[in-house]
Amino acid sequence: MAFLTITITPATADGTGGCTATKGALVAVDFGPFGGPVEEGCDLTPTTGYDLLHDAGFSTAGTQHDGPAFICRIGYGSFDSGTQYPTSDKESCVLTPPATAYWSYWIASPGQSDWTYSPYGAMDRKLKDGDVDAWVYGGTDVQGSTGKPTFTPDDVRGGDPSGPGPGEPTGAPGKIDTKAAATWLTGQLTDGERIVDDGATTPDYSLTADTAFALAAANGKSATLDKVTDYLAAHTADFAYPNGTDQAPDATAVARLALLAESTGRDPRAFGGHDLLAALTGQVCAAGPESGEATPGCTAKGDFRASSYAEGQALAVLALLRAGVTPPAATVDRLTQLQCKDGSFTSILIRSGEYCDPDPATTGLIALVLHRAGGHEDAVTAARTYLGGAQRADGAFPGYTGSTTGSVNATAYAAQALAALGDTTRAAAAVGWLSRQQLDGGGFGFEEGATDPAVYATSPAVLAGTGTSLVTLTTKTTEPTPPPTSPSGTPTTPAPAPGTGPDLKKGVAYLTKAANLKQGQYYGDGTTSGRADFGLTIDGAYALAATGLDNARLRGIVDFLDHRGKDGAGRTVDDWTNVGTSYAAAGSIGKTALLAEAVGRDPRHFTGHDLIAALDQAVCAKASTGSDRSCAAAGAYTYAPSVFAQSLAVMAQLRAGDTTAAQRPIAYLESLQESSGAWPSLIPSTKDSDVDSTAIAAMALDLAGGAKADKAVDKALSWLASRQLADGGFPGTAGDSVNSAALAVQGLSLDAPKYAEQLAKARKFLASQQNGDGGFAVAKGGDRRSDLRASTQAVGGATGISFGTLERSLTGTSPQPTPSPSGSAPDIVTTGDTADTGGTGSTGGADASGGGGILAATGVQAGALAAIAVLLMLAGWRTVVVARRRTGTGSGR
Repeated sequence: MAFLTITITPATADGTGGCTATKGALVAVDFGPFGGPVEEGCDLTPTTGYDLLHDAGFSTAGTQHDGPAFICRIGYGSFDSGTQYPTSDKESCVLTPPATAYWSYWIASPGQSDWTYSPYGAMDRKLKDGDVDAWVYGGTDVQGSTGKPTFTPDDVRGGDPSGPGPGEPTGAPGKIDTKAAATWLTGQLTDGERIVDDGATTPDYSLTADTAFALAAANGKSATLDKVTDYLAAHTADFAYPNGTDQAPDATAVARLALLAESTGRDPRAFGGHDLLAALTGQVCAAGPESGEATPGCTAKGDFRASSYAEGQALAVLALLRAGVTPPAATVDRLTQLQCKDGSFTSILIRSGEYCDPDPATTGLIALVLHRAGGHEDAVTAARTYLGGAQRADGAFPGYTGSTTGSVNATAYAAQALAALGDTTRAAAAVGWLSRQQLDGGGFGFEEGATDPAVYATSPAVLAGTGTSLVTLTTKTTEPTPPPTSPSGTPTTPAPAPGTGPDLKKGVAYLTKAANLKQGQYYGDGTTSGRADFGLTIDGAYALAATGLDNARLRGIVDFLDHRGKDGAGRTVDDWTNVGTSYAAAGSIGKTALLAEAVGRDPRHFTGHDLIAALDQAVCAKASTGSDRSCAAAGAYTYAPSVFAQSLAVMAQLRAGDTTAAQRPIAYLESLQESSGAWPSLIPSTKDSDVDSTAIAAMALDLAGGAKADKAVDKALSWLASRQLADGGFPGTAGDSVNSAALAVQGLSLDAPKYAEQLAKARKFLASQQNGDGGFAVAKGGDRRSDLRASTQAVGGATGISFGTLERSLTGTSPQPTPSPSGSAPDIVTTGDTADTGGTGSTGGADASGGGGILAATGVQAGALAAIAVLLMLAGWRTVVVARRRTGTGSGR
């Protein structure tokens, strides 16, 4: 066995001499597989992971397919004269490299002693002082739990591995106006008793309970608090038993109600006619799936059934502790199992060996609960150390790994924990930062710079501002305070369309606004190169086809692709599909052909090629060997290394009537299904079980038909339904993923009557992740800003129609100009709309007219269409699953 010795070598730029554990950012690149050392460099003024590499003296090369954002080769001047590895004889860097041989990207925040597989590409990773990056050549699994660097972040830091430790925050102190916040929250109550989300008709019980906690903290006992608590008590069955009182309760809801009872002096054993404590102790999981006899809703021994998140587990333990009931030991142990190596806690109830993603808000909450439980001082101390390292100088905490943006929710929970643990300086700095985020009306937005207040963020901020937490919250006897006659602040976010699903009109407006849809015809790759992301562009086209809300812009995208329009870098869609070359990517070809079929174009004469003939030629006769990685197996397609790619190509062939040629690919797709009913992410199978891949495979086999395929689809849908989280979402790589929920809606809609309940919950979840600008967040609990890729998936997926049957006629639309690399096409205006002249701040598109305009080619009121679940979009953005974490732009999807 060869032992690696890390060599600290000054870079040609900043070197390492000027960087410390708290100043600048460090990067290490392991050239061991190529006979070299681990080279290290730093950047005293860090910006992105990509810039860190170059500012530290490294050179990189991207792929022809994905552009510079995907790091395919790395070189360093003092090693082998700067030769970039792998060399061209080992990797052509034409397509995305395989998951078994690529430069994987690892990150560590200040104070962290272990590596985290980066959820972002180098261009999207925003650095702060004290961050450490590493690049390792080799392979990883889908979750990034293998292939870690053989050295630690402390090795890269050198000297005292922890450095001088995180400095004391320097942010100015401040005081939250908790009375103003409580007044704002009171103004959000419908009938003074419940929270109803904008556009919804049913109450949000969880936010109603959170509002009650905040009112108790700010005002003590009051008439308003009594009214809210009485309402929740009267609706205990609806909140705690959403599937009926004869089914297992929602442990998180039960815990919230029990904590409310305990905080307001009521009896949790007789709240709303229910014994909430017995409901919790009676729903502790005896075992997880490894036992072979797992109970539904159990991921491991000690879980409270259907908790899904660490928050629910922690609240349930706390509810029992506050009532004087000793929690089952396994439930407290389960919390400790969620601690990452750096002392943080992850937000999802992971199993042993699964990726542990640090979450500051969850870390604060669990530290509070374990401190209250006692006997876990080491875990609490490690969590406190992590929080100290994660805190910014101004007192804020980021919301998730890799973020540099201060999160109100994370900072509030961290402040509560730090105060309880005696770290008063840091707690005061966190509260001071929160005070500067309070909006004029009294509420708080999700993160710094937010202008729209939200109940979700405001409630924990109030608890932090009053110096309490759910561990110690209690009401005081005061004179009742009547509720205000009107809210003190007016929400600025427009209300979504009626119904429980997302507002499709607003979603389309976000997708088509000028800042997103370049020249009205393609989406950029997120860099300044002018390159189009053709895969994302087609995703957007599917979303528009699914809704029918902007056929003119849909026509613009289709014409741009069909006529091989050039992007700002002079590339056409052919440079993405590689059709007609020895690197023909069947998944990309299939995705393009499916768009043609969906809009009534001939895939045999689209983009200047016979795409169906190209797919026929791409069917593998046998697995390739040696350095040739074109074919994974007989029946697979060339350069289609994922279930997504296989499914897209199968559907394209079937929709073109190419049934005979599709039989071997169909048989291979069927062979990949696991006994559980799920499909893996990659080809050959990595034996993981993936929601996204299972949904798309089910759509493909549903289109194929036949007894065998029908049975496979039934098993797939049953598995998908079993993966739904308590909030209606579905787990994906990003966590409680918008993308996965949208795909699950499409899959479960193949048998909509059977899965009506799951579909309703999933659509409600998608609606909860839609922002005021119409776009969608990537995942619940993460960055709340709208993400273009997630939005394309959510808009089309929410309609619930399988991609195998998606159709949208372009009859009545006019040809759109195809832009040149430097030209600028006029913005496209549909009948009844006005042009988007608002720049990047305008919603543009179908929403620009103020609503109600007649859409060209449909003659249907946009407002009516927004309320109808019509058609589907293609969500095949992932040609290689790990690519979404290895490239900043996702151009390989």
